[in-house]
Parts: sequence; C-alpha cells; structure tokens
Amino acid sequence: MTVQAGVDGIGIVPGARARAVDSRYAQAEGVAARLERLPMTSYQRGIFLIIATAWFFDSMDLGTLTFVLGSIRTEFGLTTAQTGLLSSMSFLGMFLGASIAGMLADRFGRTIVFQTSMVFWGVGSFLCGYAPDVVFLAVARVILGFGMGMEFPVAQSIVSEIIPAKKRGKYMALLEGFWPIGFIAAGLLTYWVLSFADWRTVFYIEAVPAIFLLFIRLWVPESPRWLASRGRVAEADAILTKIEHKVRQRTGDRDLPDPVIIPSRQAATPSGFSFLELWKGPYAKRTVMIWSLWFFALLGYYGLTTWLGALLQQAGFAVTKSVFYTILISLAGIPGFITAAWLVEAWGRKSTCVLMLLGSAAASYFYGTAASVNQLIGFGLVMQFFLFGMWSVLYAYTPELYPTRARATGAGCASAIGRLGSLLGPYIVGVILPTAGQIGVFSLGAGAFVIAALVVIVLGEETKGKMLEDISH
Repeated sequence: MTVQAGVDGIGIVPGARARAVDSRYAQAEGVAARLERLPMTSYQRGIFLIIATAWFFDSMDLGTLTFVLGSIRTEFGLTTAQTGLLSSMSFLGMFLGASIAGMLADRFGRTIVFQTSMVFWGVGSFLCGYAPDVVFLAVARVILGFGMGMEFPVAQSIVSEIIPAKKRGKYMALLEGFWPIGFIAAGLLTYWVLSFADWRTVFYIEAVPAIFLLFIRLWVPESPRWLASRGRVAEADAILTKIEHKVRQRTGDRDLPDPVIIPSRQAATPSGFSFLELWKGPYAKRTVMIWSLWFFALLGYYGLTTWLGALLQQAGFAVTKSVFYTILISLAGIPGFITAAWLVEAWGRKSTCVLMLLGSAAASYFYGTAASVNQLIGFGLVMQFFLFGMWSVLYAYTPELYPTRARATGAGCASAIGRLGSLLGPYIVGVILPTAGQIGVFSLGAGAFVIAALVVIVLGEETKGKMLEDISH
C-alpha cells in the first residue's frame, strides 16, 4: 500500500489507493496499521472518557435496584419469588438489547447505535420513578435494560478498535472499572435521597444524565476499522486523517511513526459476517468458551449482588444501614478493577480471568457463611474485589475474539447469553432463598463462578499484546 506524509499525518494517497489496493481486507489492514502506530494522547483518552462516562451512568441505573429493592418489595407487598422476577426484568431487556445491537452496529455503524441506546435507558429510568404499580415498573425496567444491553457491545467495540494493541487490554479493563464506581455512586445517591424522599426520586434523578450524554456522544467518531471493513475506505481515511491530525497536535506536531502493514495478512476476506459464522472454524471454540463464561459469570454475579441489600434487610438491618454496608463492601471493587487492568497486560487475559473467577467463588462462599458483621464486611470486601476484577477481564477479553466486521455481533451475542444468566440468577435466588437460606444462595453463586473458570481453563486462548487483526486470523 502506498502512503505519504502530509500536514495531517500519514494518509493514503487517493490516486495510489485504487492502483495499490486490490481487496477490502487489504484496505482495512492499512487503516489498522495507521491506528496501531498512533501514540496514546489526550484525544484517545477523551473518547475513552466519554464512553466510560456513559458506562458509569448505566451502572448507576442498574445498580440502584440493589439498594432500593427492599423498599420496593415492602411498598408493593411482593413475595421473594416476585421480587426476584422483578429484579430479572432489567436483564430481560438487556438480553433483547444486546441480541440486536451488535448486529445493528456491525451493519449500520457503532456511533448511531451507541447514541440510540441512551434514549432507551433515559426514558426507562424516568418511567421507573413514575411506576404506579409493579407491572408498570417491570416494563420500565425492561426498557431501561434494553438501552443498557444496546450500549455494552457497541462501547466495547469502539474502545477496542480505537486503542492500540499495547494499551487495549488496560483501557478495556479500566472501562469496566467505571461499573463499580457507578455502583458505589448509586448507593451514595440512594443513601442521600432516602434520608428525605422515597426510591422513586432516585430514578428521576438518574434519568437526567441521559439528556446530557446524548449530545456528548456526538463527539465520538465512527470507527475507521469498521468503515474499512464495510468497504467505505474513503470515509475511513477521512476520519483517520482527522484523528491523526488531533494526535499530532497533542504531541507537539511531531511526525508520526510509519504504519507497518504485514503482507501475510493482506488477503481477501468476505465482506459480511453472518451469525452462523460464529460457529465455524476457529470462532466456534471461542464462541462456546465466551458464551459459557458470560452465562455462568453473570448468573453468579447478579444472583448475588442484586439481592445484597435485601438480604441484609432480611438479616435485621435497617434500610439505610443495609445500603451503607452494601456501599462499604462495594468500595473494594475499585482496587479490584485497577488490579485487573494491570494484570491483563502484565500476566494475560486468560490467567487473570481464571484468578478473578476462582477468587470470586471462594469469597462468595465464605460471605454466605459469615457469622458476624465483621466477617460479613471482611468477606464482602474480598468478594467485591474479585467480582469487579472479573468484570474488567470479561470486557477486555470478549471483543478481541472476533474480526472487525463481526466484533459487535460477537460481543453482543455473548452479552445476550450472559443476560440470560443475569435474568435467571435473581429469580433462582428468590425461589431457593426460603428453603436453602443465605448459605445456599451464595453456594450457588460460588458454583457458577467455578464452572466459568473451568471453561476458560479448557477452551480459552491468550490474546495479550496482539493486534486485533492477528487474533482474528
């Protein structure tokens, strides 16, 4: 491929492009090479921060139910099974959203789906506050979850396609780190609001950021990798040239390194990627692994965390006290995701994932057997450390396993399968809690994490430090 240096960085020469590039794949490789050689600057970090901020508010909306579930259960007079079913409604919406968002993003683009998701969860949050009865609230939670489910695979794809390979795992793990921060913020907001108002006010407040972020998201460019994979190389070149110009400005107008294209990867590839291809060739093993990982990890996680506040209230703690303890326990999630962000690059995705899953399993079991408040808090801190570390690896690992033309589809389908686990987890807990007690509930969660770890050990492959194109082929 012919390249030349220009004012805005290194761009593909328009005349030479038609002569030198014979296939869509070769064109995509040129775009990938240009992205990979860019140094990390405040420009890429700014894009990351916009997406991470949306992630933060999504986490707040979803996590709020953990802190107000006990109050909702009391107001509507719900049984444990009904409460568990209500908890699962968000995940039903997330399953539906994730199921279609990935395919839409691979067909129509990352940014349009990214922005649309905000509308759904903003409206859903407002409707949660307005809900006159439990049926209305359940529908509102489905709408809220639908928007969140749309966002997850698209956000993963954007970050993984913009950040160079050497930093990709770290930033993907840090993206997920905004989830525990949002969860803690939801607890703090709930703790404050419940001192003078009811749970509905919390949802009204959380609907406001959707309006703000809808405009902020307009600053996120379309993925050049995706545009090139669709044969829209001129558009990819235009956006990438602007990105290169902004990066050069932030490096003091220093010359950028030359892009390095590996000839062995310049071969033709199909322009599309059907759902069935997830089950062909090298992708079949990856799909079995990542679907199983998502299903059991999320079944265990949401089966436990959605009920944390309600279980504490059932143990005799007041509403505000249970919220306080849940917030306190969640603080360990911050060092958990920071540790995972370091380990995925220093040690690798696969090993870090197994460590976090097995750590979550052990801590969950001991949390369920805690005999005092001190043990409850101690084991709870350890549990949240590993749980949020697990989340960070999960989101760093998933989008790396599929090619650009199907990255959002692959991540979206895995997320959708995970949401089935999310949907089942809280409901199963509500069903078994009256007979198995808290020990049985947390043993169930621990078992799910162990199964997920075994799947990764047997079927997982390492992706640390590799270009997305290397992993995909």
